Amino acid sequence: MDFRVRLVHADGNQRVVLVEAFEGDRLVGSALGEAPSAEEAEDRARGRLQQRLHLPKAQPIGPSSLPTPPPTAGVPESLPPSQEEIQGAPVDPEDWSADLSQLDLLLRQLGWGKEEERVYLQRLFGHPNRSRLTRYGDLLMLRRALEGLSAGAQPASAPLPMRRSDLLSQCDWLLQRLGWSTDQARQALEQHFAASSRLHLSDAQLLAFNLHLEGELLGPLQPS
Repeated sequence: MDFRVRLVHADGNQRVVLVEAFEGDRLVGSALGEAPSAEEAEDRARGRLQQRLHLPKAQPIGPSSLPTPPPTAGVPESLPPSQEEIQGAPVDPEDWSADLSQLDLLLRQLGWGKEEERVYLQRLFGHPNRSRLTRYGDLLMLRRALEGLSAGAQPASAPLPMRRSDLLSQCDWLLQRLGWSTDQARQALEQHFAASSRLHLSDAQLLAFNLHLEGELLGPLQPS
């Protein structure tokens, strides 16, 4: 069994780590862990996954790598993968100048020049040029990712955020495992986020929703 570990969110004193278990190319389980440090978050995610898969606590976790997003095949027809109503979805602003200025400031604080920026963009988006960013959400994701880095971070090894499409795929997979209908998912969104659709959630809120689903799937944790 192959285990893959990834830091998917860093914001202030919050770190979220995703641990996935694969048998060959087949994803057999995943878990999210949240803590003030990446090491603690990984330990929590590993503990949840080991409990879920009935693995011994000594089971080693493999080195970090970029995981394949959870498969969406087999998601119940009542919740098509990542397809939701768009009425009332947030509208992207036409003027991105303030965000781009903030991005430049963050890059200077990190000590990154154009080359470092290109390396990080290539890793995150598959291209090295910010002018090719066409979604406002991608620009926000980049800005928030840079906000979570410390000065002197190396662009070739700095942690990457989980992209929204990956968050939605993870959410689909968790809902499938829970066996929840669209109505059940909507009720949970309304109860915890006062929203009727995942489209109305920010990336941070969507991550929090996934963490909530993780807890529902795992049930009460037993004291270590």
